[in-house]
Amino acid sequence: MKHRIAVISDTHGLIRDEVREVLKTCEIIFHGGDINTQEIINELKEIATLYIVRGNNDKDWAENIPETINETVFGFSFFMCHKMSDIKKSGIPENTDFVIYGHSHKYETYEDNGIFYINPGSPGPRRFHQPVTMAVLTVDDADRSYEIEKIDMSPVLGKNTVKGSITPKDLDKIVALIINDMNSGKSITETAERNRVEKDLVESIYRMYSTHQGIDTAGIIDRLELRNIYSK
Repeated sequence: MKHRIAVISDTHGLIRDEVREVLKTCEIIFHGGDINTQEIINELKEIATLYIVRGNNDKDWAENIPETINETVFGFSFFMCHKMSDIKKSGIPENTDFVIYGHSHKYETYEDNGIFYINPGSPGPRRFHQPVTMAVLTVDDADRSYEIEKIDMSPVLGKNTVKGSITPKDLDKIVALIINDMNSGKSITETAERNRVEKDLVESIYRMYSTHQGIDTAGIIDRLELRNIYSK
């Protein structure tokens, strides 16, 4: 029988609606730390069975949360910690099938010596150019097979963007990143690809920034009426 397992990390106090919808399709949630609040834990426990470790930003309120866990779920053995350096401290238990970790906000998966490693990235507040990601691991306890799916929820701006799907904070960050790319001499095409924004919009932002001396992120958003188009 196949089972869906959600793998997330580094929520930093934010559970996006898109994340909630994915979590609701899973039986188990593994959270790799940097949770931020007890409220996040309470919400996740309402959705599915939760396994969670403490991150380096989870301070006194999280003192009872373990730094590492070793659990067997659906016949597979999981070891989870927040940082790769934690593995060097504790070591990996024998017969481990999966290692889950976070901290870097960078999605990566690989296999080494029969162990499959998963860093789901972060579906919380967006950091720089890092995408907003999580993973869904589907395991089959009958034939012990598995599949990993990367879920990318990075903000996307363009003609088909649904109004309200981009938060004001994300919109501010995207425009600021586009301006930084322009100041770094990056082309419109490269900037569009890096930030998942349609080229026409990037070109409009470039033009506005270059022709209106002293204009800032808020000014560009206001003049192009981007909040009216994309945000709630």
